[in-house]
Amino acid sequence: MWKVRSMIAVLALALMVSITGVFAQDKTIAQVATDAGTFKTLLAAADAAGLTPLLSDPKAGPFTVFAPTDEAFAALPKSVLDYLLKPENKELLTRILTYHVVSGKVMSSDVTTMMAPSMEMTALDAAPMGSELNVVLGEDKSVTVNGANVVAADIEASNGVIHVIDQVLIPDLTLSAVDALAVSDNIIVAGSSTVYPIAERVAELFNKEGFAGTITVDSVGTGAGFERFCKNAETDIATASRPIKKEEVEACVANGRDPVGLQVGIDALAVVVSTKNTFVDNLTKEQLAAVFSGTAKTWADVNPAWPAEAIQLFSPGTDSGTFDYFVEVIFAKDKEKILNAAGIQLSEDDNVLVAGVEGSEYAVGYFGYAYLSENKDKLRAVSIESITPSLETAESNKYPLSRPLYLYTSANVLAEKPQVAAYLNYFLTNVNDQLGTTADKIGYFPAPMNKAAAAKLELMALDSAMMAPSK
Repeated sequence: MWKVRSMIAVLALALMVSITGVFAQDKTIAQVATDAGTFKTLLAAADAAGLTPLLSDPKAGPFTVFAPTDEAFAALPKSVLDYLLKPENKELLTRILTYHVVSGKVMSSDVTTMMAPSMEMTALDAAPMGSELNVVLGEDKSVTVNGANVVAADIEASNGVIHVIDQVLIPDLTLSAVDALAVSDNIIVAGSSTVYPIAERVAELFNKEGFAGTITVDSVGTGAGFERFCKNAETDIATASRPIKKEEVEACVANGRDPVGLQVGIDALAVVVSTKNTFVDNLTKEQLAAVFSGTAKTWADVNPAWPAEAIQLFSPGTDSGTFDYFVEVIFAKDKEKILNAAGIQLSEDDNVLVAGVEGSEYAVGYFGYAYLSENKDKLRAVSIESITPSLETAESNKYPLSRPLYLYTSANVLAEKPQVAAYLNYFLTNVNDQLGTTADKIGYFPAPMNKAAAAKLELMALDSAMMAPSK
């Protein structure tokens, strides 16, 4: 049995087995899913896509279905669900649903006994030769499919088997090509200093493609970026290194903007020291809390083997999403602990932090991985909980300070300024080519495949809303 992630899932599966166990082999996938009562949205979508007859045919298959729960579908923006259920988008809906279906009957034992930590399965979606699903077996025997957790497994039916997942799987989507030469007027982007290098790079590429307008990209911090986008309604895109907060959403909606976040990458927030520092190699989260609260005044207070020299602290400012994220993870959202640390130096400019840490072997700071990549001759990363920041550890969330990076916009912005839609289209199409750890790349990591595909789908839905006639 694949590891079930919560007691709720265990109870749900037990109930499902008690209801259907005796008859499962006599009921089709569609009937078993209907009896379970937790796949109403999936079944409605299958009806809309015309797939119910296939899943109801006892002579078809066998199939393996990775079935998202109603809760998983509810996590999608409403605009996306509305978009997919439009009759004219039946082909796209069919492709997404068949992306959850694999030919043959794959049981949990087939995965938990595989030699490699991952395997590819070919889905039945309409892409040429099918699309690949990446199935990963964790060290704790948990299983993910394209990053979605398998929360219940081996629910058998007469024509196959169902495995329950907690996300809707989205195949890689190709957005319509953008002719930059045909786009003009201004685009205003502001927010996270962490996302700034990405937004700036893509803006430069868009200009090189022939964009005749002006793109302004400002690094003001995530909080200030949301204020400019939501409260002041003076920007077209807010860049963010954390999800938007409830009060920020309310400010947006009050100003006629319904914000939608598009994940564009992953940052492994780096805790750094100078290359002159030869003693700090690893810190636990508890040690980080002691260091950045000022509880540990010298390095010897952290580890008796280290020098009894005063710790010099450098941190992003309070408008920064990096600050918010660090405080949430290390101080359980209690920012007063870090703000009250004696002598701590705050700055919204990450380059100021780089210079500060570089200047002393007893200094320590933190910021986005990109700024470490640009300054590896001056700084080095400290492992956290014995885990070094990297693509693998960030994408798997093993690294304790990994986090998603976003662009936020809204349908009415795209309606007023079609050049913004063109820029976002170009951004999502090209961003992965700009991310990585080599010298010519920006030092962040691509969003997980399911999140990257979901961002494209969300933009398609926004674009559809933009084109809809006003009521």
